[in-house]
Amino acid sequence: MSRNSSGRVAGTIQKLGHHKWFARVGRAYVPIDRALGRLTKGRFVAFGRAEIPSMLLTTIGRQSGKERTVPLLYMPDGEAFVVMASNWGQAHHPAWALNLLTHPDASVLVRGRTVRVTGRLTSGAERQRLLDLMLSMWPAYATYQQRAANRTIKIFLLEPTG
Repeated sequence: MSRNSSGRVAGTIQKLGHHKWFARVGRAYVPIDRALGRLTKGRFVAFGRAEIPSMLLTTIGRQSGKERTVPLLYMPDGEAFVVMASNWGQAHHPAWALNLLTHPDASVLVRGRTVRVTGRLTSGAERQRLLDLMLSMWPAYATYQQRAANRTIKIFLLEPTG
């Protein structure tokens, strides 16, 4: 696939991301995406394109203490990774975000590489800068924020721990 057609595919996916049906399909696809990501060591996940980078985030369950893995879109910020707890615009925060608030130590699997990280909730000017970065990659986050009007979508910076 040429670079040009790859960009068109990403643009189409980004436009579809605003639709409610896309969020329903996306939520249903998460278990399949997680399995594919594990099987391919993070080399293949839902979008997996340079224009829409994806990762597998593994957190520790705040109640169970067990590892929990979820596929997420991310953007690099230096050596760190930026993720948004949009939960497809649902009214509640995703479990992984609550897990990170309780147990900030986690790991990410990106393109076959596992990186230990510490999750940090962002705020203020830093949050705004990272929100702008995430919106440049996935404009539907603005739609998700409108749908989740009763909560502010959390933005985390996942910083490598060594």
